[in-house]
Amino acid sequence: MKELSAKLLQTIDRAEPSLRAVSESESETPALAGGWSRKQLVCHLIDSASNNHQRFVRTALVGELAFPRYDQDGSVRIQSPNKAGWSLLVDLWAAYNRYLAHVIAHLPEESLNALCRIGDGEPVTLRFLAEDYLAHLKHHLQQIGLAK
Repeated sequence: MKELSAKLLQTIDRAEPSLRAVSESESETPALAGGWSRKQLVCHLIDSASNNHQRFVRTALVGELAFPRYDQDGSVRIQSPNKAGWSLLVDLWAAYNRYLAHVIAHLPEESLNALCRIGDGEPVTLRFLAEDYLAHLKHHLQQIGLAK
């Protein structure tokens, strides 16, 4: 998991300067035609960090857990990220992900095969969940035009 943690840190370090270079007005316009703004995408990534933080820790502690599904559109709507400052969102995203990299690096080896179910999805291992977290993060950074 230390290698995955290092990859997450590398992704953050590469994306953060580009995110900081986005202007406030540019952050409020859709990143893709008809899609979410950069603020909304970063808000979604903060939610992902928050939700997965709980999933990682609680599953490692208990050994198997079920979590509710994530309502991404409702969550973004309720949080109103387009009314938040861009620098606040980028600061929170970067800091939370750096901490999550720390958590991932310290997940107990014996807990990595613990099962986690999200909503009505099939159970996945904690290892898969952590690996998929990084893939999900990179996917959304690509939508913003920042990661490969």
